[in-house]
Amino acid sequence: MSATPAHATTFPSDTAGLPRCRPTELVRLADGDTYDLWISPVTNRLGQTDVRMLAYNGSIPGPTLRAPQGAEVTLRVRNDGDHETTVHWHGLRLENRYDGVPEETQAAIPVGGSFTYRVRFPDDGLYWYHPHVREDYGLEMGLYGNILVDPAGADAWPPATRESIVTLDDVLVEDGRIAPFRVDGPTHTAMGRFGNVMLTGGSTDLRLAARTGEVVRLYLTNTANTRIFNVAIPGSRMKLVGGDSGRYEREQAVEAVLLAPSERAVVDVLFERAGSFPLEHRTPDSTYRLGSVEVAHGDVVPSHAEAFASLHENGALGAERARLAAELERPPDRTLVFDAEMPAAAEPGGHAHDHDHHHAHDTGDGLEWEDLMPEINARTDATNMIWKLVDESTGQANADIDWSFRVGDRVKIRLVNTMDSDHPMHHPFHIHGAGRFLVISRDGVTEPNLAWKDTVLIRAGETVDILLEVTSPGLWMAHCHIAEHNQDGMMFSFTVDADSTRS
Repeated sequence: MSATPAHATTFPSDTAGLPRCRPTELVRLADGDTYDLWISPVTNRLGQTDVRMLAYNGSIPGPTLRAPQGAEVTLRVRNDGDHETTVHWHGLRLENRYDGVPEETQAAIPVGGSFTYRVRFPDDGLYWYHPHVREDYGLEMGLYGNILVDPAGADAWPPATRESIVTLDDVLVEDGRIAPFRVDGPTHTAMGRFGNVMLTGGSTDLRLAARTGEVVRLYLTNTANTRIFNVAIPGSRMKLVGGDSGRYEREQAVEAVLLAPSERAVVDVLFERAGSFPLEHRTPDSTYRLGSVEVAHGDVVPSHAEAFASLHENGALGAERARLAAELERPPDRTLVFDAEMPAAAEPGGHAHDHDHHHAHDTGDGLEWEDLMPEINARTDATNMIWKLVDESTGQANADIDWSFRVGDRVKIRLVNTMDSDHPMHHPFHIHGAGRFLVISRDGVTEPNLAWKDTVLIRAGETVDILLEVTSPGLWMAHCHIAEHNQDGMMFSFTVDADSTRS
């Protein structure tokens, strides 16, 4: 496969001669195993349209990698796509040199080149892998796949009858192809690139099966560039049991589960009667059908349904709760402000400020559910939309931020999503594998249910305190996980020293 020509303004879109996208494989890996991943273009059928996309091992999503907690595997990645790339193993606390950050932990893999990663799985939970070069393009084109790490203890999760690993995505299709991307940099940097076709588990019409009385465990990952998903299955009973990195402090019954880009949730669903149950994305103004669960009559009600009725607790996070009192009361170690500038001289069409202080908040929840001004959003880029993470104590922004920590630190970071900005909107904030964190309070209110996380959604106008448990030395990135925002510069890196001694 040839690379994109140097003079090209957009990436290729021709499907001629490309293999068809194939079903996603489940690959079980044991400690010490080696597995090959390759990136290549495919033809994918979206409804009635054939489009050119990119895939890991010919499938969208790429192979689901399943491994036991504590394992370490070798993953050999070959790039037969159309641009240089890396693979970031999202949420995993691994050795820094395998984190997949171009120019920091590795050189980008050229077209025709390869790179070998050593990936370890110290924590159970649901993770995923994706590019960290032109993330806006790679994610939209289909480069994502899940990693499921099974806990060491057999009874770490409550019992479930069957499992489904489901990605949540949207793609923008125009004139019978994925809407073009500029080779020289991202567009849609104001709100991120919203799609007009929902792609759930790689399908425009996902169909899952179950029987009455069964508990179906859904492993959900939001792989979209910018869209928030609020997932519900009306007519069923849903229970939130896990998040980014394992179980919640306590299970809770829910009507729906809200996921910002890169967040994960583990949801148990009980179906008590037969029929077709829609899988829905619910916003304040609309309901989107993402697929369905077809439930047949079961002969025997499994005992799993009885276990579903109990709300189990996670003792390890209960112990963390007991330690939090002192953390809640002390001032933050670092404060990070989320800000935006839209230079007046470069406003696209002179309309950029028409929507800034009301667009994100017409539902009153500080969230951008839709792209309400798509033409203006499409014209925004790094010249007229500047997203910033600002260290409050120094005024340094984005790549100029200079933080350093030590292994063993518990760092309280205050995340302030200011309304005093040219464009207030929500941001999902992600910290790479330096450690994991707990969300401990929102707007001064203690978080009622703890979970180890690597991404947190901060609504427009909200202040969120997190407690980062620093465990891994190296140079680590932190950024907004709206792909167009991080590719616009809304990211920085910090160092972690392996020496945890105190002077």
